[in-house]
Amino acid sequence: MPPILHVAAIHAEAPAGGAARFIVGQDHAGRWVAVEVHGRAGGLFRSRDAAVHFAAYETGHRADAVSVSPDRVELRL
Repeated sequence: MPPILHVAAIHAEAPAGGAARFIVGQDHAGRWVAVEVHGRAGGLFRSRDAAVHFAAYETGHRADAVSVSPDRVELRL
């Protein structure tokens, strides 16, 4: 079973500063998820492209602000 990325774990590794960063990946049901590293934003999406598009928009299209994870990503509400 692949590892699961939890927002709390991502938060601990998040860089200092106010720059929003997103992790994009699939949850346990295969849905695409975009999660802001501090847990302040996120969502479920129909496709990888839609999740990346949302994350890119939310981060001002900064090239280094969105990461696609090969690990399972869970959106915690």
